[in-house]
Amino acid sequence: MTQADIETTQAGSSGTQPRSVRVVLLALMIAMLLAMLDNMIVGTAMPTIVGELGGLEHLSWVVTAYTLATAAATPLWGKLGDMYGRKGAFMTSIVIFLAGSALSGMAQDMGELIGFRAVQGLGAGGLIVGVMAIIGDLVPPRERGRYQGMMAGVMALAMIGGPLVGGTITDHWGWRWAFYINLPLGAVALAAISAVLHLPKKRARARVDYLGAALLTLGICAIVLVTTWGGTEYAWTSARILELIVIGVVALIGFLFWETRAAEPIVPLHIFRSRNFSLMSLIGFITGFVMFGAVLFLPLYQQAVQGASATNSGLLLLPMLGAMMVVSLIAGRVTTASGRYKVFPLVGGVLIVVGLYLLSLMDTGTTRLTSGLYMAVLGAGMGCLLQITMLVAQNSVELKDIGVASSTTTLARTLGSSFGVSVMGALFNHRVQDVMAQRAGALGSKITEQSAQLDAKSLQQLPAVVREAYQHAVSAGTHAAFLLGSVVAVIVLVAALFIKEVPLRGTGVAPAAQSPESGAAVREQTV
Repeated sequence: MTQADIETTQAGSSGTQPRSVRVVLLALMIAMLLAMLDNMIVGTAMPTIVGELGGLEHLSWVVTAYTLATAAATPLWGKLGDMYGRKGAFMTSIVIFLAGSALSGMAQDMGELIGFRAVQGLGAGGLIVGVMAIIGDLVPPRERGRYQGMMAGVMALAMIGGPLVGGTITDHWGWRWAFYINLPLGAVALAAISAVLHLPKKRARARVDYLGAALLTLGICAIVLVTTWGGTEYAWTSARILELIVIGVVALIGFLFWETRAAEPIVPLHIFRSRNFSLMSLIGFITGFVMFGAVLFLPLYQQAVQGASATNSGLLLLPMLGAMMVVSLIAGRVTTASGRYKVFPLVGGVLIVVGLYLLSLMDTGTTRLTSGLYMAVLGAGMGCLLQITMLVAQNSVELKDIGVASSTTTLARTLGSSFGVSVMGALFNHRVQDVMAQRAGALGSKITEQSAQLDAKSLQQLPAVVREAYQHAVSAGTHAAFLLGSVVAVIVLVAALFIKEVPLRGTGVAPAAQSPESGAAVREQTV
């Protein structure tokens, strides 16, 4: 038995974590913060970056390159951790992320920045997966909810503080420090993981499934590009979008076919035989769909309609993210104390549907207090779901597949966010342009022809009549987007009804007493 095994056993029996495990968990929280904070900080710095490097026409690729690389690398990192050891894979992902951060900070033109952001994204793909999988190795599921709830708190903190930190760093130190700030934090996490984390060493005999990885990467990239470009860079019916759809479908069909034959598949399809795992992947997809759509449109509504300052855009989401953080922590502790979790997807599904419906009722007369209460309802729903989905997914597979389970669940949420931003964004833009044409005529159509999302400076320069029309248009757009989100979120509630509450490993239930669904999960991992 390794040191990690001993410490995990002690943790499960005593309810407290040894000092070394607490140090590792602190390092994991730093790594999670790096992964979540980066895009928030960089987004705030983008206007300054464009002003210095130029290349405005390629601006979207700074985000797209990072997103593509992260999504494509996520399944591979999970599998590498399962095959060759979690610690080595995680430390490698941190090093790649830090190298990409340093290179991005030194970029001399937009092309270099885009390329280095892709390198950074490759590393970022392993950060979140590594964090969740290592927690899965160190902490029994009965105790795991508490710590995964803490990770949800880190996610909320990043979303709230990211724009503030990004603006402060850019104003006082320059945009390059938006990337350099990752280096000292990453070095601390790397040192702590290297010194304190002790996990079993592995060496798989089978080779990495390179063909499966290539097919999955091609399919993921095609899907993300369709959702990113569709309706913005290219019309949905354009040849480029149709080509990407065909490429994505063919690649994913080929991937599924090959995975049934690969000796060590990147995503073992047998994990989807677990009903709970499949449901958690679906719930994760829908959660990503509605969460990132809300994060995109709520600040826009508050800035355009309620006159809030764009500078503190992260604070505008405080009611939603604060509720998400608090409820996630409570859900983790209740799960740890009781061993029960089905209630949280059920309650979360109800709260998300209700919260999104309430947000769809907002108009030009809605006060900040009212919209804040609506956001809190949505945030509470997401807090019930974010980490419970990961916990149940990990508990539904064998210990040797925890990395793959973590990466698949993370990928589902990432793809859901891509679809959410795309579909809700397309509906929002369509409604804004329609209402602007109705209320402001040809001038309104011209103003929103290039983009339905005007910044605060552009909004202030509009004539009063056009500005009022735009406020009504944004209200109509958010109504349509959130109403769609509410309908889609019903899937979460339906899926939650079919979850089977399998006892969590570490609850003290004898293996023989556990259900067939958990039979595979209770077998000890051999190294």
